[in-house]
Amino acid sequence: MMETPFESLPSRLREVSTEVVIGDVPCLLVCGSDEPRPFLFWMHGRTASKELDPGRYLRYVRRGINVCAVDLPGHGARYVEPMQEASRSLEVILKMRTEIDVVFEGLKKYNGFDMRHAAIGGMSAGGIAAIERLCKPHPFKVAVLEATSGDLWPMRDAPLCKGLSDEAFRKSNPIEQLDEWRSIPVVAFHSRHDQWMPFKGQESFIRALEARSDHPEEIEFVTFDRTGAPYEHIGFGRESAFVKEVQVEFVAKHLNMNMETT
Repeated sequence: MMETPFESLPSRLREVSTEVVIGDVPCLLVCGSDEPRPFLFWMHGRTASKELDPGRYLRYVRRGINVCAVDLPGHGARYVEPMQEASRSLEVILKMRTEIDVVFEGLKKYNGFDMRHAAIGGMSAGGIAAIERLCKPHPFKVAVLEATSGDLWPMRDAPLCKGLSDEAFRKSNPIEQLDEWRSIPVVAFHSRHDQWMPFKGQESFIRALEARSDHPEEIEFVTFDRTGAPYEHIGFGRESAFVKEVQVEFVAKHLNMNMETT
């Protein structure tokens, strides 16, 4: 009998994890303690699932930060084959954006989540969903962005955006929706040769954030020339461990600092 994705996780992760459904969203809750702790709300990329990259979750929980990882619409436990296509990515992203608050509110009934000290992050499509949500008032204190983009202009003719009217494109492009962006610490990681999320799109977005931030020193853009990852996009290859270590320390630093001032 085939293992379920949860059963395939490392035993030390399964011991501190549980699967739940909040609203219609399958979630993996990773809690090192039942006491309220700061936490990360994490979203994977297209064609992946919430069980991807268990090393990330273990690093966070060892650092005193719990995790709520979710399946994107049509992915993971709610798999729908057509939703894996690049041409459906924006549909997936915008639906996930509306589901973030449902999951966040639902977490209040579970032990281990300090709702006042939450970070949000994602990789690729999950990262765009995080950025889209941060363009409106939100409860998050820190953001982690991997191989993603907040400026979709370099992908205007790519499957992600192809077929959109100019008006629909502008309404979906985060860099054009920053009027309500609130200054929070942001750490972003990107390969300069990423074949799926053009580097120049994320670079222009990060520069836009720095220009409007009250604390531009709290925005870190970690870049690589080549990582050896597939398409220079999936997982950061030989830099994978480094990316996880840097982001965990960044999130821990800023969530803990926030806790000291609240």
